[in-house]
Amino acid sequence: MSSSFSAGGFGGRMDPEAMWQAFEQLRSTIEKKVGTRMGRGDVRAAVLALLAEKPMHGYQIIREIEERSGGSWKPSAGSVYPTLQLLSDEGLITAEESNGRKTYALTEAGREVAAAEGAVPWLGDETADRRAPGMGAGHGALPKAGIELAQAAAQVHRTGTPEQIAEAATVLEEARRRLYAILAQG
Repeated sequence: MSSSFSAGGFGGRMDPEAMWQAFEQLRSTIEKKVGTRMGRGDVRAAVLALLAEKPMHGYQIIREIEERSGGSWKPSAGSVYPTLQLLSDEGLITAEESNGRKTYALTEAGREVAAAEGAVPWLGDETADRRAPGMGAGHGALPKAGIELAQAAAQVHRTGTPEQIAEAATVLEEARRRLYAILAQG
């Protein structure tokens, strides 16, 4: 993504085709993070974050992830149970069998890893009270807004007239400047 942005510099006008490519890359990146398909590292982070709160069995972990992500992510048993086995092999969790179910809990080493990683992969605003420390409300709104902005830009690129595309590029350049201005205030 950085190569697409560097062509226009921070103050220069971006070529519309480069802007289109940058938005496609941004959309793809954000959807991988907040969409329904998460990577292995995300399942690992979710499991560690949940087990840092309390011991759970595999089905509870799946349900909690789905609930905390607002239904946007429901990992399969085929991704959760191998992750649990891997964490067990690494000595980060233990499993106790009770009533035919294995309940998983963090070991001391697992607690240290969970604390060090800190962030959780679900970022919906409705779960702000359950996030790891430092994950304030509003973190889920920005990626969602970014996806929606990228989708609108893509639609203008595909169906807009040359004048509409030029106007959209101007709007996006202004939005970029305003976002950097927000950071400059802090």
